[in-house]
Amino acid sequence: MVITRSGLVLVGATAVTLTTIAVTSLGIHSQGQALFKESPKDLVDEVWQIINRQYVDGTFNKVDWLAVRKEYLNKSYSNKQEAYKSIREMLKKLDDPYTRFMDPNEFKSLQVDTSGELTGIGIQMGLDEKTKKLTVIAPIEDTPAAKAGLLAKDTITKINGKSTEGMDTNQAVSLIRGEPGTTVNLTILRNGQEKEFKITRAKIEIHPVEYSQKQTPAGSVGYIRLKQFSANASKEMQQAVRNLENKQVAGYVLDLRNNPGGLLFSSVEIARMWMNNGTIVSTKDRQGEVERETANGRALTNKPLVVLVDKGSASASEILSGALQDNKRAVLIGSQTFGKGLVQSVRPLDDGSGLAVTIAKYFTPNNRDINKHGIDPDIKVELTDAQRQALWLKERDKIGTLADPQFAKAAEVLGKEIAQRGNNRAEK
Repeated sequence: MVITRSGLVLVGATAVTLTTIAVTSLGIHSQGQALFKESPKDLVDEVWQIINRQYVDGTFNKVDWLAVRKEYLNKSYSNKQEAYKSIREMLKKLDDPYTRFMDPNEFKSLQVDTSGELTGIGIQMGLDEKTKKLTVIAPIEDTPAAKAGLLAKDTITKINGKSTEGMDTNQAVSLIRGEPGTTVNLTILRNGQEKEFKITRAKIEIHPVEYSQKQTPAGSVGYIRLKQFSANASKEMQQAVRNLENKQVAGYVLDLRNNPGGLLFSSVEIARMWMNNGTIVSTKDRQGEVERETANGRALTNKPLVVLVDKGSASASEILSGALQDNKRAVLIGSQTFGKGLVQSVRPLDDGSGLAVTIAKYFTPNNRDINKHGIDPDIKVELTDAQRQALWLKERDKIGTLADPQFAKAAEVLGKEIAQRGNNRAEK
């Protein structure tokens, strides 16, 4: 496995705007497209071979993968839709919500999503690993989904009146996406009660970073909200830190709440802006081979840092917060994170479709496997459901202010860190 800028490595959940993955190449093979028109069975075998070579579990989650090949290659295929159906059935046997097939339109949408633009309602969603229910990972800020009132961990039970029971993420994507100005009806289960949401689709341009200078009892601090790890996130983060450094802030609050993840290289680049040395993340494939990403001595600041996390902080957010926590570079405040510690490789197939395959687990610098558990903050500040809804839906102007309980605690802790550093310099 190669984790490089040339390959898309996404770390996130299977999502409407997909998040954690490694794309080995985004070129589409025109020669293969011609071949595929004559033999859709070749595509079925191509997918089987990729899983056979790369899947993270050598037992294929206790599935007889050779028998699966025999079953599906013994079938006759008259068109590509029949091949697509068989591929999805084949992958379903792995019982892995993150390994999935994408038809050409879905694969094209993934490439658009990671560029920071999308058309739809603006949610990241996936199948909950425990319940297997279609679940909102997080709504993207300032999108139709966020404005309508969707929240992280909401369960989507119906789409336009159609039950999502047994529905995979691809099917949900095709139902939720649509032309700007059209509507989609979602039925959401939250705290045991169903709610109806009618949401108008829109073209969404995502600016992943928002920042400002805040005056707190600790003095002037930089507040940076990172919404997702898209292709332009590291560039915007660099600009934010440099501008705030020019304003001579005394410390920083980095807000990763409701950030569902994104590109792995983006999380690594951003970690390097805060860390001069140390491991950022390591990945381990089924052969036990470990790849490690480290800091490169080019941090933009060494000032005190507090990171805000919650249950909507997933995947690449967990890589960044885990790296900062394990290296004692930052204090984490908030609630337990989502718990997505798997890496997928996304590959183009010969007909223009794509395949996401779970190829590795990732571990924090202290070798923590956070999959299904998440990261525990250093200081817990839990919000009640009423507080979360009030803050994120009704009173969004309070986010990142002293009226935001988690930010208020961050400002208090940051004040102590700033004072301690001042005392240490004075003693020297």
